[in-house]
Amino acid sequence: MSDRIVLLVTSPRLPAGLLTVAAWDTLRAAPVLTGAESAQVTAVRAAGVPVTVVPAGAGDALLDAAAAHGTAVWLAGPTGDESLARELGLRLARQPGLAELELMYGSWDPPGARLLDAVEVMDRLASPGGDPWKRAQTHRSLAGFLIEECYEAYDAISDGDTDALREELGDVLLQVLLHARLAENLPEDERWSVDDVAGTLVDKMVRRNPHVFSGAQAGSLAEIEANWERIKQAEKARASVLDGIALSQPALALAAKVLDRAGRAGLTVPPPSPDTQPDPESRLGATLLALVAEARHAGLDPEAALRRTTLAHTHTLRTTEPPTPSS
Repeated sequence: MSDRIVLLVTSPRLPAGLLTVAAWDTLRAAPVLTGAESAQVTAVRAAGVPVTVVPAGAGDALLDAAAAHGTAVWLAGPTGDESLARELGLRLARQPGLAELELMYGSWDPPGARLLDAVEVMDRLASPGGDPWKRAQTHRSLAGFLIEECYEAYDAISDGDTDALREELGDVLLQVLLHARLAENLPEDERWSVDDVAGTLVDKMVRRNPHVFSGAQAGSLAEIEANWERIKQAEKARASVLDGIALSQPALALAAKVLDRAGRAGLTVPPPSPDTQPDPESRLGATLLALVAEARHAGLDPEAALRRTTLAHTHTLRTTEPPTPSS
């Protein structure tokens, strides 16, 4: 049986020492080497397993340890030590009788682990010594960027471009992380963090989905939506069914949302008649609101309809405009 070298890779995003049973058995059964001190090394030593730091010549040291003990373990650093794995792999491919190379995962990144990296990177950017531009921002100065990034994500959805959507959602997430990091600099009684944002979201998702988390009967999609609205109204204790509507959204979308909320609540107040308006702008507004009401009754999205037609007209204009003179 040939000698064995185990490259033990662990997730730097999990608490040090949180390893599989197989990983701990391997660590206790063979000499353990590593390239540098780390939290993982400290945790392994605290569990009674000796670890030798080999700052140079790791390949030779591993082969010697494996020859002496049959098995040697390399406790990889936070980045995985891919260069060492590549070096050993090539060497053993040329000299297969030296040892067998085995990759073992002592722990894996949980779903969403890269979000921790994003939080860490944003903390560095928005901390002293980081990016001066980000440190100079406020919630108000960033408001326009948040809207812009959401629109770009909307464009990717409209185009059916899922690769672009992945990137644009990252830009939206950047805005969320930056707002949360800046909030950590607020006065103590106003301060909050990205964990507060996530915690509030988790609590809300659990409360508003009792058919998933509390054993309630799911029913139809319409019943689920109605139950969602009842729970939301109980949480917010709003004085009006129109409370909570984002008033800064585009006017057509705002009109559709207002009419939809009113319709769900059984309010039958007709929109203003264009004929009774005192000036051209008011008449135009009333006419547009009436068109939005017609769209709602027809099950159409007026914002999407106007956007689609405008984009089509944009294409027509591009094909008919004269060519730009060459410089």
